[in-house]
Amino acid sequence: MSNFASTSPILDESLEVSIREHITSIINDQIGALPEIEKLTNDEIRGIIARYSAVLEGNFIYWMTATYLAIKVEEARAIIIENLTEEVRDSHPAMLRRFAKAANAFPTQVDALAVDSELTAVRLFLGKLEGVKSLATMAYFESYIQRFMSYLADLAAARGSAERVYTDVHGVCDIAHSEGLFQAVSVEMSINPMKAGSNLYEGVELLSTLVDTINHGSRQAAAKLHA
Repeated sequence: MSNFASTSPILDESLEVSIREHITSIINDQIGALPEIEKLTNDEIRGIIARYSAVLEGNFIYWMTATYLAIKVEEARAIIIENLTEEVRDSHPAMLRRFAKAANAFPTQVDALAVDSELTAVRLFLGKLEGVKSLATMAYFESYIQRFMSYLADLAAARGSAERVYTDVHGVCDIAHSEGLFQAVSVEMSINPMKAGSNLYEGVELLSTLVDTINHGSRQAAAKLHA
């Protein structure tokens, strides 16, 4: 990561710290609010795994690709290319599918509909191709995933699964990915600034809402199914 700072445009370290602290605060709140597994029903545990899988399997590579298209800092692009290469080369979507199937938590139509509105909002946001905001969004998500993996593994264990490849891999690799993305945000801002009055955390807020729906469900899911 030291090469990033030495070869990039001026890195505003105070800005990076501020962004990191704000995003970390959001993640701390979300991790702290995760349901206690011991108090969940078996079906509620299945639902969290299934909703997570419904979102991540078909969307994470898309999110990262959209961010790559939106940014101009070459070092940040290199970080994303490294991430995408790992995702494709090691077939992380297949890895996640095995994880969900082993926990008998493969997504159903109800699971997909439960996250549909929030997922669509994230897709449309990333489609705007706003570099700084997109980087902040993915920095948030990479940091969140790293913290969430042990909980996800415990959910699967509660379903009787011993499959740990997906959670073990992402509990490690996402640490380096999030570090690089945090550094990239302020650098991208220096050469590809946001429009005046823009909310840096627009995508973070949309994605964190989606994460909350994954973790806590949606009362609207059944209604959507029968609409």
